[in-house]
Amino acid sequence: MPLASCHVALGLILSLSLCVNAKDVFAHFMVQNSYSYTKGDWAKDINAAKDIGIDGFVLNTAVDSYERLKYPDAFSAADAASFKLFISFDMSYSWQTADMVKLVKDYASRPSYYKWKGEPLVSTFAGDENSNDFWATLKKDLKAAGVSISLAPAFITFREPDQASQLFSKFTAIDGFFNWWSWPADEDAELTTDTDKAYKNALSQAHRSGPFIMSVSPWQFKNLAKGQNWVEQSDTLWIYRWHQAIEEVKPDIVEIVSWNDYAESHYISDINPKVKLGALATKYVNGFTHAGWRIMAKWYISWFKQGTAPDITEDKVIFWYRGYSKTATCQGRQPKNWKYPKDELFAFSMLKSDADVTLTVGKSTKTFHAAKGIASGSVPFSKEDGQRPVVEIKRNGKAVKKGTGSKAINTKQCSDRRWNYNPLVQVVQ
Repeated sequence: MPLASCHVALGLILSLSLCVNAKDVFAHFMVQNSYSYTKGDWAKDINAAKDIGIDGFVLNTAVDSYERLKYPDAFSAADAASFKLFISFDMSYSWQTADMVKLVKDYASRPSYYKWKGEPLVSTFAGDENSNDFWATLKKDLKAAGVSISLAPAFITFREPDQASQLFSKFTAIDGFFNWWSWPADEDAELTTDTDKAYKNALSQAHRSGPFIMSVSPWQFKNLAKGQNWVEQSDTLWIYRWHQAIEEVKPDIVEIVSWNDYAESHYISDINPKVKLGALATKYVNGFTHAGWRIMAKWYISWFKQGTAPDITEDKVIFWYRGYSKTATCQGRQPKNWKYPKDELFAFSMLKSDADVTLTVGKSTKTFHAAKGIASGSVPFSKEDGQRPVVEIKRNGKAVKKGTGSKAINTKQCSDRRWNYNPLVQVVQ
């Protein structure tokens, strides 16, 4: 659903939506970024997530001992808030089976630990380099310890649709699957649902107990050392990926990637000043809030869970843009795929009645008619340097609400001399 042509009225959405059973929504939480967290920090994040309808956090956990030391506060805060958590082992690190068993066993009986069909759910990031025997042993050892789990890993080398049946033939020990891939594969195109549908169908055909977990993500950009410098075409991803989940795939669980993975620019949480981002990620994260994307998520989560698009009672426009154009002069190499993102201001309107939405960047301006409900549009950056975007909601030719971007768009030179494809997300309300 290209943004420029996505003028969707609420009535049309209602007519297209199908009745579905209530589903669960989780957010991928990087425990690596909780080093300085107190129980109060966990509670704050949990409350912010609950406010938009998120049911729980998926605790992406590496082998660092400090991460496991954060679990007591995390589970205490979740227990108190009736919020759910489950473990996702980051298998890009070398885990020992005994350590995995202990971590699951220690927390699987907590009230806040999420259960799928009565069994504690365990997931991963990666791990397909381990054999089926490795995963069968994990489940066997856990069962011997009194814990029978549902295992739904994200085996990231399984991305192509035609690999789906092979996955379940090779890994007979897994119960479900998490499709991690929520970004186009290094191409200037929208992501399709081919992979989601293939693995969901293969899961069913293999007669596994599930769940099928689908990743929904707003962005992907990273500019760190050692070749970690890329961007994926994400301009309108946060819009069309939600529609794919709700209208096409209908997964058991949506997993938002991510709550707080700042380094990959797909965080939807507020930026916690306690988190040490490091010398490089700091340059493209600090000051680039994504909180506005949570407003959109709240609306889509309600639709996903209830089966009907919720009414909109207050006019809002969420808009996002990058602070630097592709024509600016910056230090180092452009990120991989740098040509794909458009130098444009993007807007998503949520209106209680029809209106016109005007987008302006310097001498570049465009108005799109937005029907009641949701609509969207975009306008190219101006060639002028230092222009701050302006977004207006107009009825009968008069602006009823107006907002101005807090950062000017630099078309000549990056202020910190490094390429930054992380967007700033703001709200007219």
